Amino acid sequence: MKFPLSLALLIALFLSSCSDVDEPPSRARRQTAKYPAAGQEQYPPQQQPFNPNAPPPENVAREEASAAPAPTAMPAKTEKGDHPYGIPVPGKAHVVESPFSPGKYVDVEGFPPGTEVKDPYTGKIFLVP
Repeated sequence: MKFPLSLALLIALFLSSCSDVDEPPSRARRQTAKYPAAGQEQYPPQQQPFNPNAPPPENVAREEASAAPAPTAMPAKTEKGDHPYGIPVPGKAHVVESPFSPGKYVDVEGFPPGTEVKDPYTGKIFLVP
């Protein structure tokens, strides 16, 4: 029973593999870009010379009115001397303990002493010892 069924399946696969392969449909050609007529205005328009005595155009006044007001005061920046130093870990070169996250180590390999480093746990800045 298994042999005739296997033989029939094998013959069916063999015959189906011998059929002609249809070629994929050809793609339609795309239209090429056409240049604008010679009489049309080019973009951007030709720039006019600046006249300091002329009144401002109407559209400029609207843009200035819609602009957001400038911030009144900038936050005070911390000076370089305000940052604490990291605590060196004994027995581990290039590793310091963060002054902001006790017990958490930060790898500072490749940073010279005195360089500002960002604590990955708190985002605060400290100096490499």
